[in-house]
Amino acid sequence: MIPFKYNVRNLRVRWKTTLMTVTGTALLVCSSCILFGLVEGLEYSLKVSGDPLDLIVLRQGASNETTGGFEAKKADELLTLGGIERDENGPIAAKEMLNIAIAERIDGTRNNLIIRGVQTASRALRPDFKIVAGRDFESGKGECIVSSNLSRRYKGGRVGGLLDFGEKEQYRVVGVFTAGGGAAESEVWADLKDVERNTGRDGSVSCVQIRAASVKDRDELKKTIEDGTQFKLSAIPEAKYFADQSASSMFLKAAGTLIAVLLTFGAMFAAANTMFSAVQSRTREIGTMRALGFSRRDVLISFLGESFLLCLLGGLLGLLATLPLNFLTIETSNFSNFAAVTINFRFGPWVMGVALLMTVAMGLFGGMIPALRAVRLEVISALREL
Repeated sequence: MIPFKYNVRNLRVRWKTTLMTVTGTALLVCSSCILFGLVEGLEYSLKVSGDPLDLIVLRQGASNETTGGFEAKKADELLTLGGIERDENGPIAAKEMLNIAIAERIDGTRNNLIIRGVQTASRALRPDFKIVAGRDFESGKGECIVSSNLSRRYKGGRVGGLLDFGEKEQYRVVGVFTAGGGAAESEVWADLKDVERNTGRDGSVSCVQIRAASVKDRDELKKTIEDGTQFKLSAIPEAKYFADQSASSMFLKAAGTLIAVLLTFGAMFAAANTMFSAVQSRTREIGTMRALGFSRRDVLISFLGESFLLCLLGGLLGLLATLPLNFLTIETSNFSNFAAVTINFRFGPWVMGVALLMTVAMGLFGGMIPALRAVRLEVISALREL
């Protein structure tokens, strides 16, 4: 077996070529990891939003809250059903109204924001909901609370600021909240009555959210709401609702996979070019190793190992370059309602696995053809090379 330090020495001697190949590989791995980290962040925000005991009630045939509105009278009747979990404030169920309005960012650009009219129980229905600055809003005073992600991006989003959505809709920001990385962190919350008044939508709601006391109660509530003549509405388990909403991330995942495959092929050619150059310049070395008794298999393993080491260095460098992005939050649009969605990059095991797979593919397949060429060299001819 040819000593591994022989490969390390050769990479060090050809440091310029090594540096270029490692840098190129790192950039490719980093680019792919950023895209997949974005997808994982979007999927995580939707995944943590769904509680297994929660139901989202919409009109029949609706797939999301923007098109799921129904009469407020039915919503009031839903809140009185048995089987709903209770706390010190009463049933953990809330009528909610969704409005999408245009807001101005700090940089002067504009985007659609979700304004959600909520009731007291809405907070208990969101995992890890917490006011982190200021206070909660008071009913009927035109106040709102803003997610910490949005407060940094939009004019008037700080505590004490005024969020202006037009002449008829303005809210004074009195608090900033977080919701455990869930979908609520892309929203502005105001009192339900204020949103009804500002939008002129009295007498209807966008949805009703209910937390059942048990799985059995959840199933019975679902049956009553969907099959009972009193309601004839759609009761969707919250986990399923957000799983369906995450379908928009499938496009990003498919596009990311295609881009990653194309980038990997490009990196393979870069690695192959580097190794072809190494074989060409070390023909006499290869002949000498063969003359000293090293087998073709030893030479093949040596050159494949060198190629793998080259790409491994690039992969690790690319992965390290993405780690600081774990603290970065970006804003994009939800394809179902075109409203702003804030996403925290997440580089979990899946993203790490993609980086590892790319690195292995680049190292092995990129170095295979040059390595095969090296082992096919005739010993006598190789020793005669200048």
